Amino acid sequence: MKQFSSEDFQAATGVSRETLDRLRTYAVLLQKRNRTLNLVSASTIPDLWHRHFFDSAQLAPLAPVGARAWLDIGSGAGFPGLVLAILGAGEVHLVERSGKKAAFLREVVEATGATAVVHALPLEELTRLELAPDGADVVTARAVAPPLRILELARPFEAANATYLLPVGRNAESALTDAREYWKLTAEILSSRTDQESGILRFRKILPDRPPRA
Repeated sequence: MKQFSSEDFQAATGVSRETLDRLRTYAVLLQKRNRTLNLVSASTIPDLWHRHFFDSAQLAPLAPVGARAWLDIGSGAGFPGLVLAILGAGEVHLVERSGKKAAFLREVVEATGATAVVHALPLEELTRLELAPDGADVVTARAVAPPLRILELARPFEAANATYLLPVGRNAESALTDAREYWKLTAEILSSRTDQESGILRFRKILPDRPPRA
């Protein structure tokens, strides 16, 4: 089967040549640093543009129009937050507790000119003012924690009516059920464009139902 290339990414997303070049710079740095930092599984490198870049980029059109501040929890290698920043999503705050991975993220931000701020600390130690005075309009996280835990962690940093965009793999229904045990949500499960059996949870208008588990 033909490998999904950077040109295929451009055709699927409609990004400009300039943006594609910035993402290519990111891809080169990722492959170079992955040899020592283990940023992503080595087995996924041949499918980098589909498995990581396109998987991240598909979240951009799912965000509300006019979203300005984004919070990406457990950014790791930068997926999805750093890709979204390069695509022009707004100011993306990348929270990554690993100092080495945070240094990699800063390297990519500098090399690509992405509108992103890297916070090298656990989310629990971040203050709202460090992130954005009015809070995050959109919260993302990929393969970090169950949605219920993400809701608990990110709630102090939300803007009013914040939207959560969470790729959840193949357990979307159960993940949504768990979250609804503790929160009243306006939520939907959207199909992933990179895996037909996987879903993306989009939460809106989150209201507390009862206190989350300790």
